[in-house]
Amino acid sequence: MTGDQYLKMLVEDMHSAIIATIGTDGHPQTRVIDMMLWDERGVYFLTAKGKAFYAQLMEQKFAAVSAAKDKKSVTLRGKIENIGNEKLDEIFEKNSYMQQIYPSHTRSALEVFRLFEAQGEYFDISIPSHVVRKPILIGRPNAIQTCYVVGVECIGCKLCYSVCPQKCIDISRKPAVINQNQCLHCGQCAQICPKQTISRQRTEI
Repeated sequence: MTGDQYLKMLVEDMHSAIIATIGTDGHPQTRVIDMMLWDERGVYFLTAKGKAFYAQLMEQKFAAVSAAKDKKSVTLRGKIENIGNEKLDEIFEKNSYMQQIYPSHTRSALEVFRLFEAQGEYFDISIPSHVVRKPILIGRPNAIQTCYVVGVECIGCKLCYSVCPQKCIDISRKPAVINQNQCLHCGQCAQICPKQTISRQRTEI
């Protein structure tokens, strides 16, 4: 699937997501927020101007979003911008239940926020023996991904494959190669490697 398809899934299929910001006590704070719209510029949601959540978004201008359904999840971390009442009418048109929560003129209490310049991940465990992990990018050409990588000191002992839950390590070559789209990041391969040549690295995608 493409990045747009993942955003469509987040908004139209999963819809309700957990958004994390930092509270006034300096600790992470989460709440459930409906994802209302999406386009090539990002994902849109709204909140009331009187809420602590609103103040946090305005101050921090960054948030993390997670949603899951049917053993599939979408996570995103990115910048937040307030776009006022832009797209507010469209949101109420496409999400008609909002008209009952904020009837007629009371919607003026709301403002719309856009999540943009974000990176994240699609993770699918609906087929447990064959998980799928895919990076998601919004409005940025590349991002940093953390993954396990086999180094050149690999001796081809195949011990990494023997402890891999997903059997996603190609041991037909040396050094062995880990399929990042199926890796669970459990780290067992790194622990058992006799040459300690498997390491967790941050790479550009």
